[in-house]
Amino acid sequence: MSHGTRLTRRTGIAACMAMAAWPVWAEPLRVTLATATPGGGFPAFGEAFAAAIHGADPDLVIETRPSGGSAENIGLLTRGEIDLALVQGAYAYPILDRPDGPKVLAPMYSSPGLFVLRADSPVRTIADLRGRAVALGTRNSGLTVMGRAVLAASGLDPERDIRPILLDHAGDGPAMVRDGRAAALWGGGLGWPGFLAVAREEGGARFLGPSAETIDRLTAQDRFLTPMTVAAGSFPGQDAPISTIGSWSFILARPDFPPETGYRIVTALARAMAEMRSRHAQGGESDPRLLEGLLPKAALDAGTRRYLSEAKP
Repeated sequence: MSHGTRLTRRTGIAACMAMAAWPVWAEPLRVTLATATPGGGFPAFGEAFAAAIHGADPDLVIETRPSGGSAENIGLLTRGEIDLALVQGAYAYPILDRPDGPKVLAPMYSSPGLFVLRADSPVRTIADLRGRAVALGTRNSGLTVMGRAVLAASGLDPERDIRPILLDHAGDGPAMVRDGRAAALWGGGLGWPGFLAVAREEGGARFLGPSAETIDRLTAQDRFLTPMTVAAGSFPGQDAPISTIGSWSFILARPDFPPETGYRIVTALARAMAEMRSRHAQGGESDPRLLEGLLPKAALDAGTRRYLSEAKP
């Protein structure tokens, strides 16, 4: 890990001139990043993030590591066992007020939540899921928390009114929808692999969001949820926009993450935005500048705060 990593700048006139546009670093740096279980959105984003950062700063290596998801990732960060981790909003927001807790290094992307079904499914509303098997996600995923909240706000007890399926791996869900073991799969994000896997199957898929009344109820109950619209054409066969709710997911840094390291990563990420857009459907939403106004400054990593202060015109 990079606990003891020290970054030094080259000296000399040439280096000073180069740093006016882009910092020059003398030492390679390796940083660990916890993602989630294979087949889900976090590992896909993590790989795109690591590749884009390395392209912008070849001496900076982000080593991705699978994990149980958001809940486990917070523990890993708090104990200092990992440098960075991907955390969904349902788990991230409540800990950001802690002065000695993990901080936000950069945004990941917004996660509009949806149910995906086979196109020939008789299910037309969330109420139609009553009595049916529904794959809600993995046990430690923030998306699973959101899915339960949507069911409850729609008038369904997520433990009794449906047959909930908790996955060992996020990638297990699409096969269950395909072969009928699950009537629907809950997930979130435009580039979420589970959505794409079902949508690309022969016969296609349909997507289902909560009603307008449920959206109002959810946003009134939970300050971390916000109304979102999935534009038409976001998925194969989706010819109309879908209203739903969602939250932001973030890249969090451990509490004692070196500020200079955070600054280096965020600066590289800002330079890599074109690459992020090419590698991930929502790569453009990881722009560090989107944090302005999204979160209080106290919730941000010190290196991120430095970058944002310098990025202002």
